[in-house]
Amino acid sequence: MFEDLSRRLDGVLGRFRKRGLLTEPMIRDGLREIRRVLLEADVNYRVTREFLNRVRDRALGERVLKAVSPGQQIVKIVHDELAALIGEEGETRLNWSPAPPTVIMLVGLQGSGKTVTAAKLGARLTRRGRPALLAACDLYRPAAVDQLRVLGRRAKVAVHHEDGASDPVAVARDAHARARRTKAAALIVDTAGRLQIDEPMMDELARIKAALDPREILLVADAMTGQEAVKIAGGFDEALGLTGFVLAKMDGDARGGAALSIHGVTGRPLKFVGTGEGVNDLEAVDPRRIAGRILQQGDVVGLVERAQSVVDQSEAAALQEKVLGRGRFTLEDFLVALRQVQKMGPIDQLLKLVPGMPRGLPAESVDPKKMKHIEAIILSMTPAERGRPEILNGSRRKRIARGSGRPVSEVNQLLKRFAEMEKMMKSMKGLMPSMKSPLQQI
Repeated sequence: MFEDLSRRLDGVLGRFRKRGLLTEPMIRDGLREIRRVLLEADVNYRVTREFLNRVRDRALGERVLKAVSPGQQIVKIVHDELAALIGEEGETRLNWSPAPPTVIMLVGLQGSGKTVTAAKLGARLTRRGRPALLAACDLYRPAAVDQLRVLGRRAKVAVHHEDGASDPVAVARDAHARARRTKAAALIVDTAGRLQIDEPMMDELARIKAALDPREILLVADAMTGQEAVKIAGGFDEALGLTGFVLAKMDGDARGGAALSIHGVTGRPLKFVGTGEGVNDLEAVDPRRIAGRILQQGDVVGLVERAQSVVDQSEAAALQEKVLGRGRFTLEDFLVALRQVQKMGPIDQLLKLVPGMPRGLPAESVDPKKMKHIEAIILSMTPAERGRPEILNGSRRKRIARGSGRPVSEVNQLLKRFAEMEKMMKSMKGLMPSMKSPLQQI
């Protein structure tokens, strides 16, 4: 997400950071480069022009030119203005009805990712204590209802469907009645799409809107279509009065032009982005956090949210006991921790969320295969060996290497690093007796 844009902006802003003194010509040259970067990232031309005008006006102010670190001041200005491109503070959150259920209607073209997004949103809300009900109102696309039912089971969210139904408005009404009856906090309505905007489609959506009076009408658009997603938004907004957007498949969009354009063109906020294929891969949009990620400043909140969605709290508590000295931290525990990290996603993506993490790390240092190699080595040990690594003599290490398909040198390296980790943990026990593990705090 934003990889190309992030890399190229960092290159331009890096030159600002290195200078102890900035002049107006230097700032104007830098802004020309930023303009080229944004346009090549498929950011809307008008949005780019207005963005640069605001940055220029602030950057050429006397306070910046005479600042102790003018380069850092400009980076902050760019950060603030990038956040403003995505949305105003607070407007990217969902609007909840005074009395449940809050109706959230998802609309969009066929293939944009509505059904998957419905399940992801239902999983996200339910996980945060707002139980959701999914309404299967796409009665035209073959297997659309079955797809939502499968995704609902995977997300552990109830799905309202009616076999043989032909009227999506009637299904929507029945789903709303069920949501009230079961005290669901949210009703998420998956509607039918078309290959292009047409009158029958909009008429049907308008009738569902009239029947349910939704609090949110969110357009789900494919991020990889770039400016086409922004154009599509206009037609839906005119017919339905959108309240916001969801950009699906952001993990496949390295440029990010649609994400940075859609609010500036339509005036409607971007509320969620899809970041993967799993039911937990939906992120709420916080403009300042997104801007920080684009500028490679990390996103601790995003990292914690990922952990919250996958970490087993009982396992995290058990690991805390081991780390704080009420038990011994073993290779078995290390394997549990390793698997928890793997559930959070590719290690290279996680590192991008860590503030201060150096960019451009060697590929081998973030190679997910290494994690699998470590797992294979530990699984090739007996339970006794995992509990007491000190018994691993030369012959045992050779057997483990054969069983895991890895060289003896890798086995030795793992054991050496584990011994160093154990030593570090022992020193931490005395220093921080009341420390809570990061996994338990979330």
